[in-house]
Amino acid sequence: MNISDYNFSGKRAIVRVDFNVPLDKSTFEVTDETRIVGAMPTINKILNDGGSAILMSHLGRPDGKKQDKYSMKHIIAALEKNLGKKVIFAGDVIGEEVAKKAAALKAGEVLLLENLRFYEEEEGKPYHLGENPTDEQKAAGKAKVKASQKEFVKTLASYADVYVNDAFGTAHRAHASTALIADYFAAGDKMAGFLLEKEIKFLGDTVANPERPFVAIVGGAKVSGKLEVLKTFIEKVDTILIGGGMAYTFYKAQGHSIGNSLVEEDLVETAKQILADAAKKGVKFMLPVDNLAADKFDNGASIETVGLNIPEGRMALDVGPETVKAYAAEIAGAKTVVWNGPMGCFEMPNFAKGTFGVCEAVAASSAVSIIGGGDSVAAVNQSGLADKMSHISTGGGASLEFLEGKVLPGVEAVLK
Repeated sequence: MNISDYNFSGKRAIVRVDFNVPLDKSTFEVTDETRIVGAMPTINKILNDGGSAILMSHLGRPDGKKQDKYSMKHIIAALEKNLGKKVIFAGDVIGEEVAKKAAALKAGEVLLLENLRFYEEEEGKPYHLGENPTDEQKAAGKAKVKASQKEFVKTLASYADVYVNDAFGTAHRAHASTALIADYFAAGDKMAGFLLEKEIKFLGDTVANPERPFVAIVGGAKVSGKLEVLKTFIEKVDTILIGGGMAYTFYKAQGHSIGNSLVEEDLVETAKQILADAAKKGVKFMLPVDNLAADKFDNGASIETVGLNIPEGRMALDVGPETVKAYAAEIAGAKTVVWNGPMGCFEMPNFAKGTFGVCEAVAASSAVSIIGGGDSVAAVNQSGLADKMSHISTGGGASLEFLEGKVLPGVEAVLK
């Protein structure tokens, strides 16, 4: 079912939102409302149709224990500000009082459930096994949680007439609230929210049928973290631009000296194979042509711009200016750009030029630009160029797995 076509009039909708937002450590006030703002189109659609919304989310990692610092009550003020109306707080996830509040909801009202992760059943993991549990205790604990999970999910579903998943960031996990709950709703009464719909459109449809040339920018620390997405891109894209610490495993595969740069020795042969596969497919696989090499991992380090060989005693912490120029030229000619992972240690200002240079190139291009991965998104936001990108994904691990071509349980659940 398409959310735009659904009429929520007289319906209670239980909505999986992603309100796992940062809080001030002393006041517990929300310090970044981006995710709350992002959920507003879906919530407002429900309310404007004459329906009511029951919102559920994670907040932090309480590991199945009720802890005040992880309570959803801390986000009520920010939520009410964005909604422009009062929010009813359930104070729990399940129980007679929660059921009563859900049943009493009137059109236009919003009920916020407590943190789903206060219950082991949400993730299906036994957290209360104590120290050093035996294998038998682990197995028994898991079986017990799985058994009670069915009742947990059934209870959540009983609150509403329709289910909406708008939390792409957790769609790659088969949690109770993202995948299992959908089974309790008919195909016409479960759907993706506007945020999730947009992720599917850009990460799925655009990547599956891109306008060409199609350029993928892949950075980050390790090849191991991006191995599957690299294999996928070799089958789909025209050009791959590599940056970050992962570049130096490829350097070693090509026989260059890497000094003290990050390297995954066990993946050097894999890197050779990736390079060979790219060449076989006719994919242009570009590595940095120059680097900023430091004498230590510190913003105040002594920095030297070097070429393909990193001197002994130095480590490459960012791509150099010639690399930025070369990558910018490729990006300028692209029709579709997907970017996942920074070009260097951009958290340190002296090693941020590569990442921000690539960011500026993507922003200046006329290509459909899709930004995925927490660090890439953070860099784009820091650059002030977020509004120049076609789509910034709300999911870190989820966006990576989607780009890899994996089926995400939370997406599959609302589409089947």
